[in-house]
Amino acid sequence: MCNQVTNFQQIEKSESGCVVPKRHVHRVLLAIATTGRKDVLSRTLSHLHRQTVQPDLLVLSIASESDIDRAVLETLPCPVEVKIGPKGACHQRNRVLELITPNDVVLFIDDDFLMADSYLERVGNVFTTHPDVVMTTGEVLADGISGPGISHDFGMEILAQFQADLEDFTLSPSYNGYGCNMAFRTSPVVDHGLRFDETLPFYAWLEDVDFSRQLSAYGRIVKSNSLTGVHLGTKKGRTNGKSFGYSQISNPLYLMDKGTMIPSRALKMMLRNIVANCIKSLRPEPWVDRRGRLYGNLLGLGDLICGKLTPTKVIQFTK
Repeated sequence: MCNQVTNFQQIEKSESGCVVPKRHVHRVLLAIATTGRKDVLSRTLSHLHRQTVQPDLLVLSIASESDIDRAVLETLPCPVEVKIGPKGACHQRNRVLELITPNDVVLFIDDDFLMADSYLERVGNVFTTHPDVVMTTGEVLADGISGPGISHDFGMEILAQFQADLEDFTLSPSYNGYGCNMAFRTSPVVDHGLRFDETLPFYAWLEDVDFSRQLSAYGRIVKSNSLTGVHLGTKKGRTNGKSFGYSQISNPLYLMDKGTMIPSRALKMMLRNIVANCIKSLRPEPWVDRRGRLYGNLLGLGDLICGKLTPTKVIQFTK
């Protein structure tokens, strides 16, 4: 009988066909920042058993004990650490960074991202064989974020239908990692004190772009078609339309001023979102608060004209 590989190692097959450890390369932390979606998280975690290589540590960064099911955690095939603190994507991601050492790899996934069975193994292959790569993001086979969302069962069907060739994969340049699945080396993070920008509150739209561009000074950011998964885009617990619409104006401009987003990209993104919200507000999708987003866009443009635009303004919308 083959022994299961329970931590991240470069692996090879023995003559008997069993997968056996070759040598330890990195400590890999699989990290999920989540809040208010316990059932979604539990279903995602239930598939960790399927991974051909297990993470050295699973880190769950939450805002409340009610965000997790301790009984589910006890069944997982890897060590687990839970970090509890203030709510907000950047706050929660930064709590994960409190645990890193210079020789780690961190893989952030969303609580509704389903990894192909070989995902963690292939993450290791990317960083082992390409020492100049500081961040990689994967191929999203289907993304429910732009639609009504994808059911868990259908997401698993999509994964089952897709079989990537282990020997045939490519790396292509990427401007940034996609927050639902992005892995990075921790050495530049530790050496240069990099963090997710907590000026971007709550959902913290574009925090993945900001962090990626900080990392880009120290190596290549790539997309690997060997890293495959499905982003369900579950709508439960998402930011309300007004707040998100405001962030669609404030966040790109903030990153442009900061220097982590080029002006042409920021302005194109803003214009595209404003136009989409205007047009689709006439017949909004049931799963999107288009009119709330458009209202938030207008509030953001008004604050821009008055010189008081700031990403933190959305905090006031919840009071």
